[in-house]
Amino acid sequence: MVSGLDPSVLRAAREKAGLTQHELARLVGAAGGERISRWELGASVPRPDFLVKLARTLDIPTLRLIHIDGEVPDLRALRLKAGLTVAELAAAVNVAVPTYYAWEQGRWTRLPAATQLESLARGLADTVDVVAAAFQEARQQRLRRGQV
Repeated sequence: MVSGLDPSVLRAAREKAGLTQHELARLVGAAGGERISRWELGASVPRPDFLVKLARTLDIPTLRLIHIDGEVPDLRALRLKAGLTVAELAAAVNVAVPTYYAWEQGRWTRLPAATQLESLARGLADTVDVVAAAFQEARQQRLRRGQV
């Protein structure tokens, strides 16, 4: 499984906050309680910006809502934590969407140049070391799935 929303954490955080699905939907600007229900069931996933809104509303770190497949967050987890789409992050760091997507999928042969890593770190609001580790984790996940 790649990094993404952890439905059980979302439900537990909502219940701990004492909110119904409809109340949470209204607070984050979602189209209704049914949408929150689908997210909690894992039937659909919120856009990255909704992850940030959900975390803020539930007063928890965004990364807590994200299932991390591995020891450290991969690039997808960092992007979701930042509330960015692939296109938004690619534009922010001035790389083509397919290039960034390949990085996130672990399909790269060498780390990007230091200036690109720094740009990614700024875009993700994290450190260069964390971003470099996320690159390595994305690669390791690809290898574990047997997709060399």
